[in-house]
Amino acid sequence: MKTIGLLGGITCESSLLYYQLINRMVRERLGGHHSAKSVMVSVDFAEIQPLTEKGEWGQVLAILLKAARDIENAGADLLVLCANTAHKLAAEIEAGIRIPIVHIVDATAREIQRAGFTRVGLLGTRFTMEEEFFSGRLKERQGIEAIVPDREERLRVHRIIIDELALGVINAASGQAVGKVSEGLIARGAQAIILGCTELPLLVTPDRFRVPIFDTTNIHARAAVDCALGS
Repeated sequence: MKTIGLLGGITCESSLLYYQLINRMVRERLGGHHSAKSVMVSVDFAEIQPLTEKGEWGQVLAILLKAARDIENAGADLLVLCANTAHKLAAEIEAGIRIPIVHIVDATAREIQRAGFTRVGLLGTRFTMEEEFFSGRLKERQGIEAIVPDREERLRVHRIIIDELALGVINAASGQAVGKVSEGLIARGAQAIILGCTELPLLVTPDRFRVPIFDTTNIHARAAVDCALGS
């Protein structure tokens, strides 16, 4: 079994979910008292979040790259960035370490391709919805088109993630709001919805939607376990 490196704290709410999922998946596959071999370095989200809002991604990279190197030096064989938005910097982080990154978009794209969908709705932080590091890679790797909410809805979803979910606040009204945004994407032709924020599964469950859901947290955790177990 390879040792999984987890770069957490972005946010701690989803980092906990990653740790639980990965260990449960390893136990399910290997049985008995097995659990994952892992190393986690958790950063302080209060340092990172204001920098992202101001567009100071160079400073964010410095923080994440130091954490990634600490993970590598602690003996990890592969790296998992426990956040979709952090993958904006995945190429730069991978260039600065010697271990591979398990990329959340690649894992998600494979799942969508296997399901046979070509047009999906994308929910996440405004960075994930508006920039090319997620939707562009989906298109490039598997020819999948991602459609996103309009600007006002993007900002609303972003604020739900940052002001509520990142702080562990689960608000039923916010869940309904995300569901309504998703319905708008479905009306525009989305065959499925990507929960492209690792905190969103804390708020909404697949039964809220009338199309299939791709939970990137679950997909990413499973991809990490596949890599660790060589399956």
